[in-house]
Amino acid sequence: MIKNALITGSCGLIGAQAVEFLVERDFFVTGIDNDMRAYFFGPEASIGDNRSQLEASFKDKYFHCDVDIRDKDKIEEIFNKQRFDLIIHTAAQPSHDWAAREPFTDFEINANGTLNLLENCRKFCPEAVFIFTSTNKVYGDRPNKLPLVEGESRWEVSGEHPFYNGIDESMSVDDCLHSLFGASKVAADVLVQEYGRYFGLKTAVFRGGCLTGPLHKGAVLHGFLAYLAKCVSSGRKYTIFGYNGKQVRDNIHSFDLVNAFWHFYQQPRGAGVYNMGGSRHSNISMKEAIAYFEKALNKKANIEYCDENRIGDHIWYISDVGKFQSHYPDWKYSYDIDKIMDEICAKEMFCVKPT
Repeated sequence: MIKNALITGSCGLIGAQAVEFLVERDFFVTGIDNDMRAYFFGPEASIGDNRSQLEASFKDKYFHCDVDIRDKDKIEEIFNKQRFDLIIHTAAQPSHDWAAREPFTDFEINANGTLNLLENCRKFCPEAVFIFTSTNKVYGDRPNKLPLVEGESRWEVSGEHPFYNGIDESMSVDDCLHSLFGASKVAADVLVQEYGRYFGLKTAVFRGGCLTGPLHKGAVLHGFLAYLAKCVSSGRKYTIFGYNGKQVRDNIHSFDLVNAFWHFYQQPRGAGVYNMGGSRHSNISMKEAIAYFEKALNKKANIEYCDENRIGDHIWYISDVGKFQSHYPDWKYSYDIDKIMDEICAKEMFCVKPT
């Protein structure tokens, strides 16, 4: 029996991966994406080619809606026409810096747009599973208060520290600097939890570390590894902001994240909240990533250092995914950091135009 899924941000990194994943499991997918990424970050970040590929590959199993999630009437119309078994909400304004340029736009997309989807889910398909891609930025700059030690290529925490294996869901989201983007995502994060607890919907919040994969449209303000690889490959200048270039990020491949969504969907737990990233299994510092790409692409990176860090930026963030793994022990990583980096390099080498 064919089931129905709704995916917002369906042509982006996680959304497009989710479309493919679900179609392969006999879902009919309705996708919502109005290519706001091009508005945020310019034409280079447009997901138009992803949309074309999805429509060509899954013409009988994918229906695209060029709709803004802030549009209450259009969203209600979509829910009124089709009952959904699964909703995966990935659409967002994803950048710290961009949020400060247009605070209303950022909040209306991230918070109000999420509320719009939740309320229509409650009204039209309350038995559906609702999955939200949140962010580690809900913890603001609190991770920077950890007793970090500067090493040769990265910042680290002591092996004896409770968070050495990663930051878990016990970290507070209060009394810290979030950035406006972080604040709008906190609002959405709490709304998803509340619709799970107050109204009894089957909701899950996945607080992602760095999300990556072959469909990522890396841009200056978003997409760390994809944009860095693009810069190294092309000779474009890449600017590092603060922390001596030793800031650490865990990176999770889009397939592994969507596979985690799938495990939750099969056995939903009300109002689940999970930190979800590469963990100790898959993480890298900026300096280490530059060195890796330089060797793999056989190019010298054009790096500019800026002493001033971005407001609210993390010095070190590694996710502890232990809670999710305890709830869903059959879920496993398919990608480690080397496999992720090699895939990004292969894409860059394929895309390089001959001179």
